[in-house]
Amino acid sequence: MKPKNCLIFGASGQIGRNLIRGLTQKNLKVTAVTRNLHQKGYILKTQANPGYLDIVETNIFDFNKIDKLIKKADVCVNLVGILFEKGANTFTNIHEKFPSMISRLCQKHKLDKFIHLSALGIENAKDSKYAMSKLNGEMAVQKNFKESIILKPSIIYSVDDNFTTMIMGLLNMLPIFPLYYRGKTKFMPLHCIDICNLIIDLIEKDNPNKIIECIGPDELTFKQIIEKLLKLIEKKRFFVPMPLFLANIMATFFQILPNPLITRDQIKLLFYHNIPSGKYKTNIDIGKNFNRNFDKEVEKYCYMWKETGEYAKKK
Repeated sequence: MKPKNCLIFGASGQIGRNLIRGLTQKNLKVTAVTRNLHQKGYILKTQANPGYLDIVETNIFDFNKIDKLIKKADVCVNLVGILFEKGANTFTNIHEKFPSMISRLCQKHKLDKFIHLSALGIENAKDSKYAMSKLNGEMAVQKNFKESIILKPSIIYSVDDNFTTMIMGLLNMLPIFPLYYRGKTKFMPLHCIDICNLIIDLIEKDNPNKIIECIGPDELTFKQIIEKLLKLIEKKRFFVPMPLFLANIMATFFQILPNPLITRDQIKLLFYHNIPSGKYKTNIDIGKNFNRNFDKEVEKYCYMWKETGEYAKKK
């Protein structure tokens, strides 16, 4: 039987790499799209079973090439997203125009499924450009491809993330740590493997829910997350509540850096809880109760930020 062809945009990110591994282990053929084959190709090639992965280099706005790729696919998964704007990589281009374009092409070529990754907790964040672009992207996808599935995850973490690893790196260097909005913003962190398993399940099986909010088992405030990470890397730090005007001044400076620690838009977003809205079913409601504990999973790779590094690993 010919393997189902799964076309993945954003394949070189932490979710994409793990998703490729999971899909090819199920004998599903994957076409992974990347902007830089020379830089990302060697990483992607190690994720798949031999013969089940094709890697294609293209700009995500090369309409003709993407049209041909989607024409050959059975399923399309869009994982493309950004946390800050740089040059042509604006929230409008990445979160609105691109999903709109590929969802129209999926409808044109009558694909079996289109799965689009959005974000949790963005409905009320009207003052955040990131949140509004994500919401506009969701509406475009729903309009263009009626049978699309939109996943709205909370923070996704793993050894490859830009969340726990960045924070542990900062905690390792800084004697004090700033808390925005007193660290009271709530999150329900979700492990990368869990969101990948959900996507694989949605590819293989029919599901009546078109929007699913994706959460892990633990509801934690931002301060609780920092406290847990400090305990794991065996450090003590002072927390400093950050006044909003000072936070915005610092973020204005950070925004000029190639990879900013935080932006003014992210500070706005941090005001809103990252938990289910109650408007849609969650993964728990559809029988996918993920049980990976935040502390236990981060413990597997936190040794890199301990004093003795590799030697701090638990035997």
